[in-house]
Amino acid sequence: MNYKFKTQPYKHQMTALEKSWNKENFAYFMEMGTGKSKVLIDNVSMLYDKGKINGLLLIAPKGVYKNWYDSEIPVHMVDHIEKKMVLWQANITKSQQLKLDSLFEPGEDLHIIIMNVDAFSTSKGVEFAAKFLRCHRTLMAVDESTTIKNPDAKRSKHICSLGEFARYRRILTGSPVTKSPLDLYKQCEFLSPTLLGHESFYTFRTRYAILKTMNFGSHSAKVPVGYKNLDELSEIISNFSDRVLKEDCLDLPPYTHQKRIIQLSPEQQKIYNQMKNVALAQMDGKLMTTSTALVQLMRMQQITCGHFKADDGTIQFIKNERITTLLDILEEVEGKAIIWAHWRHDIDAIVKAVEKKYPGSVMTYYGDTSTADRAEAIKKIQDPSSEIRFLVGTPQTGGYGITLTEANVMIYYSNGYDLEKRTQSEARINRIGQKRKMTYIDIIAEKTVDERIVKALRKKINIASEVMGEELKAWI
Repeated sequence: MNYKFKTQPYKHQMTALEKSWNKENFAYFMEMGTGKSKVLIDNVSMLYDKGKINGLLLIAPKGVYKNWYDSEIPVHMVDHIEKKMVLWQANITKSQQLKLDSLFEPGEDLHIIIMNVDAFSTSKGVEFAAKFLRCHRTLMAVDESTTIKNPDAKRSKHICSLGEFARYRRILTGSPVTKSPLDLYKQCEFLSPTLLGHESFYTFRTRYAILKTMNFGSHSAKVPVGYKNLDELSEIISNFSDRVLKEDCLDLPPYTHQKRIIQLSPEQQKIYNQMKNVALAQMDGKLMTTSTALVQLMRMQQITCGHFKADDGTIQFIKNERITTLLDILEEVEGKAIIWAHWRHDIDAIVKAVEKKYPGSVMTYYGDTSTADRAEAIKKIQDPSSEIRFLVGTPQTGGYGITLTEANVMIYYSNGYDLEKRTQSEARINRIGQKRKMTYIDIIAEKTVDERIVKALRKKINIASEVMGEELKAWI
């Protein structure tokens, strides 16, 4: 392939480009840290230079989309391409409107609009994207495409409908299967409704899911209890995708997973058993729905973490050994560490305890952390000379789009059920730039919901590996 790239692609990136660059529909199923952003940008540059496109509509999650504007495109797009690039904002000011209007002015420039996926839940965002697609020969790309996996979500429906008006379509994700093989349907429908050979999600589900009729109070529904024909599905997907794993293409240090088992305190055990008995009584009375079951599991998990919401709405804290175990782990850490927690109350407790033992050593990265403080936290944790050694946050906020390679230890104080958030968060330290052996540590309360959550994640990883035609990965 004779093309003067701004930054030379790695061998695996060149392979992806050779497979995809002129195809109308393609999926970059490239693991986090393998450079799928660069591959897309190079693909766009090549198509523009060949006169095939003059527009790029790029859709990305909230925590990531600004990074495309600030760094990815400026770093990787060839310098000779003149471009008009605008970042979509939720609240459109007068000056922002002028920038958006400039995208429709005549000219040979490459017109680029970068939009948050949530914009497609609004009529304003959908209408703008439709106008953009009508005016330009466009490549439309969805970064972290599992954000459109829900077939019933408004934004998924809108994005798939709009995709029909794009000249080229691309999806990017390192984890296309996060809960079940059914995650693939909507992502692939965006590329083309015909790629999977099914006219609807329901025929696709019938082909690849083992369904069982379940009763939920006054109504019943068919629920997947297993999966079938996954070899067939894997082969179909391979026709329009390129799968890249870090271990196959990057010379990164090894990593290990560890578990630190803790016991509930007598008080915790008593409250935990009470909550468990309530859940079991509801199940016996057939009052349990999926949503109420999740609520009960969340309450039980909160108890294992040392807090619960009382009947009067106040948060009650319980003496427990989870914080003590965390501090013991931190004593073993020679450099820097990332600590993920599922609950805000956990973050508050962690920061208080760590700050007391290691004054001035900790910063946060979660929903309440301001944009400026988030940037400062990343800067400090990535600075080898900084006094900041520990970053405490949530995977849903800090698990996407940032590099934390100065740390080589990652501690999961508590887990959620979302596999994508788990794998994305792990990838913050396991990527280009990491030079030391990595350790992932899960704190797990024995014989509690903690074990069930890990088991559920393990099962999801096994299914994802089977669908993607991979060997099962070593994990906790």
